[in-house]
Order: sequence, then structure tokens, then C-alpha cells
Amino acid sequence: MVDDQSLKAWFVQEILPLEAALNRYIRRNGGRDADVADIRQDIYVRLYTAAREELPRMAKPFLFATARNYLINGAKRAQVVSIEYVAELEASASVDEITPERNAIAFEELRQLRAGMEQLPPRCREVVTLRKIEGLSTREAASRLDVGIDTIEQQMVHGMRALVDFMLGGSGKIRRPPAKKARSERGEKK
Repeated sequence: MVDDQSLKAWFVQEILPLEAALNRYIRRNGGRDADVADIRQDIYVRLYTAAREELPRMAKPFLFATARNYLINGAKRAQVVSIEYVAELEASASVDEITPERNAIAFEELRQLRAGMEQLPPRCREVVTLRKIEGLSTREAASRLDVGIDTIEQQMVHGMRALVDFMLGGSGKIRRPPAKKARSERGEKK
């Protein structure tokens, strides 16, 4: 059984950053716009309950498998799909209208993201920029920075966790295990 603090930390660091992708997945696979928040919350409850027993090794596949199963079960219960529902699904595929309010929110989020990026250590900021902004693969980023793929992956994990922490109101500092503890866990001597 996973303790509440570890479970909450896992949820914030691993699941919440996937919320936008989950919303798109729900909409794309039969969730009406009006129901997306409710469906997402139901999926989160199932996910949280299942993770309470043991944290999954890979959060993203676990989240989307849970979402898929939830949507399949919902479709089986519904059994009859009305013409209006199909029309709503087709209409929901259209691009959302850009309003001044949404534009202001997006600008504020971008400003906050920039501030979070500035707090990252230089190498970590460079890796996040190459991977997430320029869209390079892990291998391409490693080649450009002349480092190993493992280094890129570690820097991405640290950087994204720090950014999520910052965007959720935290300090945005990178948290690494103390060197002494990390060595003792690997069985190395000082």
C-alpha cells in the first residue's frame, strides 16, 4: 500500500502534466465537451484508487489504458447512440474559438512558463528547450550537446518535474537525492 504523501506527489508529478493530452483523448474518443471534466475526474478516481495499491512504473500508459477502459465501459452501457450525439461529436472536432479571455490566460501561462524555464540550471534548460520547444529527439539532443542519451533523459525528467512544480505554485527547484544516499543505494563506498 502506498502512503498518501507519495501517492499525491506521484499524481502531481506524473499524471497532472498529462491532463491536456487526456482531455484531447476523451474528446477524440467519444466524450462530449460538456462531459470531459466529469469523465476526467472519474478516470482520476480510478487511477488514484488503483495506484494506492502500487505505483505504476510507467504513468502515461497506465493513465491512457485506464481512460480507454473507462470509455469502453461507458459505450457498452450506453448501447444506443443518438443522431444528436453523433452530430455533437462532429461539431466538437472543430477548432475552439479564441477569445480575449483565453488569449490573456495563454499569455499569462506563457509568462509563467518562461519564468520557470529561467530558474532551471543552464544544461537542464538547454535540454528542455531542445526536446520540447525545438522538437528534437533524445538522440538528436544528445548529439547536439555531445552527451549521452541517459543524460538527456535525466535532465528532461528533472526539468519537467521542476517546471510542473513551478507552474503549480511551488519553488520549481530541481530535487535530486543527496549524493551520499545515492551512493549507498548503489552499494558504493565514499
